[in-house]
Amino acid sequence: MSGIVLGVGASHSTLMNTHWDKVVHTDRAEAFRDALSTARQRIADAAPDVVVIVGSNHFRGFWLDLIPSFTMGVGEVIAAGESGTPKGPQRTDPEFAQALATQLVEAGTEVAISARLQIDHGQSHAIQYLLDGLDVPVVPLVVNVFAQPLPTLDRCVQLGKNLAAAVDRLDRRVVVIASGGLSHQLPWPSDWTQPDGDDEEFLVEAWLNGRGEWERYDKRRREIIVAARPTIFPEFDQAFLSDLESGELWRYASMTTAELEDAAGNGGQELRTWLVMAAACGFAPGKALVYSPMPEWLTGMGAAVLEP
Repeated sequence: MSGIVLGVGASHSTLMNTHWDKVVHTDRAEAFRDALSTARQRIADAAPDVVVIVGSNHFRGFWLDLIPSFTMGVGEVIAAGESGTPKGPQRTDPEFAQALATQLVEAGTEVAISARLQIDHGQSHAIQYLLDGLDVPVVPLVVNVFAQPLPTLDRCVQLGKNLAAAVDRLDRRVVVIASGGLSHQLPWPSDWTQPDGDDEEFLVEAWLNGRGEWERYDKRRREIIVAARPTIFPEFDQAFLSDLESGELWRYASMTTAELEDAAGNGGQELRTWLVMAAACGFAPGKALVYSPMPEWLTGMGAAVLEP
């Protein structure tokens, strides 16, 4: 059977790679890691021909000089390799990716394309943990979740629906992974046009001038993030996962960007990727594998699977 055969949602955090030895809530951390292993096995059992990874980009592949709402990697895909994540060229399926992008545009969802896309942990964290040892090509679909103005949540739902329709017309077994969320607050300017203080001014400079030399800014960027005060919204996260299990994530399409940030922090804007995935799976009821609020990783960490 071709088409979308599985949907997976999973949080990401590079602190999982670099700060495991500083974890206090070891039971939560191990539960999340085990859930990723369970999701990886579900992907392996689904035997996909290709995996579409819907994720964000943390200003290592996109900068303020140009950030489309949606971008699909249709050629070479290069992982930045920051903080222990995969580095270098990834296995791809350019023919399928180009056909998928064409179908999306013809359906009314204008996606930008990149024949040489640099991804960061917004995509490569999923490759590292969910596709470990699986020899399957990836198609990255990057959603702008950090540089305002952001695509509306309803637009992300439409993208997911059109993605499903496009895949149905192509002869491939496809797994869709959503990478990002759940709730968290990054120490980033709420408005990049009006940075407040030295750290925010530095970050905006890095976002604007990082093309081709993001590593020059990375040390201080890392210091700013590691020093951040954890802000997690467990009640929101648990309600979100409950709605996923009941097949009701469509409810979030009516939220505004400001409402989502109030409820889940600026990092909660990454939940757009989960809406794309869930819509692509027809908002089928899913199964939450874990919820681990991890202040050590600044994030409410969750993982779930959906069978269309």
